Amino acid sequence: MKRTPSTPDRPAGAHTGSRAAGQRPPRAEEGALKLWVVLSRAQAAIARHTEADVARSGLTLGEFAVLEALYHKGPLLLGEIQRKVLVSSGGVTYLVDRLEDKGLVERQDCPEDRRARYAALTPAGEVLLRRIFPLHARSIARAVSGLTRAEQAQATALLRRLGTAAEALPPSSDAP
Repeated sequence: MKRTPSTPDRPAGAHTGSRAAGQRPPRAEEGALKLWVVLSRAQAAIARHTEADVARSGLTLGEFAVLEALYHKGPLLLGEIQRKVLVSSGGVTYLVDRLEDKGLVERQDCPEDRRARYAALTPAGEVLLRRIFPLHARSIARAVSGLTRAEQAQATALLRRLGTAAEALPPSSDAP
């Protein structure tokens, strides 16, 4: 089946609108669109492995991201967690509340700023992450095993450069 611009699994933003018959985007744009589609599909395929792995532990990806950040970085201010796991401030509060209810995270006062709060793993959270993180790392390694280690390092460097350059650009002002 040939995919059309309205195909539901097409990544958001992959289609730039209707074109006159036979009109193709310029070559540079065509390559950029192809990269976006391939990158989005690869991320979605790997994410399915990650989601399934995390779900076996009774966690959502957001909850796991918070726990993983605390496991590797130690207690963090809620704003620091927000920047690390790329969720809204309300999202961080919600995730920390859920993890607190599960007994995996606790809030701690910040001695320098009464308005700020830290989140820290509880002993139960520490035990859980110590048990599941190695399995999670193996699951991701398996999901990306289509590339050699050298290719993974090369892809990491290229995608980091791509993300940094995209982040530095102002949003496009080309309105349809």
